[in-house]
Amino acid sequence: MKFAVLTCLFFSAAAAGQTARPAGVTSEWDVRKLLASLDLQAQHLHPVIAQVTPENWLANGAPETYVIQWKTAQAELQYLLSSSESFARQPEKLTLALDTYFRMQALESTLGSVSEGVRKYQNPALADLMAAVLGENSVNRDHLRQYIADLATQKEQEWQVADREAQRCRESLVQPPPGSKERKPVRK
Repeated sequence: MKFAVLTCLFFSAAAAGQTARPAGVTSEWDVRKLLASLDLQAQHLHPVIAQVTPENWLANGAPETYVIQWKTAQAELQYLLSSSESFARQPEKLTLALDTYFRMQALESTLGSVSEGVRKYQNPALADLMAAVLGENSVNRDHLRQYIADLATQKEQEWQVADREAQRCRESLVQPPPGSKERKPVRK
């Protein structure tokens, strides 16, 4: 019986560990290159964000919300860079990939709103520059989104294989060994 359990566990672990990557999953090397490119593009935002002066807009009737959004955008940029750095260290972790992607989306959303304020209260050319720098990262965002979808598919397939093997092991453990007679309980 012990041998059957050990054999079952061994084959389950081997099957789960040998699941092939789906054809479309990007290699870790390519993911790290993607993240390096994403970081470089995000770094281009630092000098653009630094030129934004929402405190000066208040005198022209701008709402204080722009100041809050500008500070949020600065924080989101730092969060994105930090998240991307963590993800680069462990590119197989779906949670880190999602965190990086959501940080990128949050930054883009916040800067989209700040950009409207820049256009209206500061300098339309600076707003255009901000939009252009954000647009540079759209290819990286699309590649990251595809990687997340591929990685999620891979993780689901790995889970399905492990689940099937666990079910097979459970079934083999509850089956009586061949040639043995099951004892029926004695009734009193």
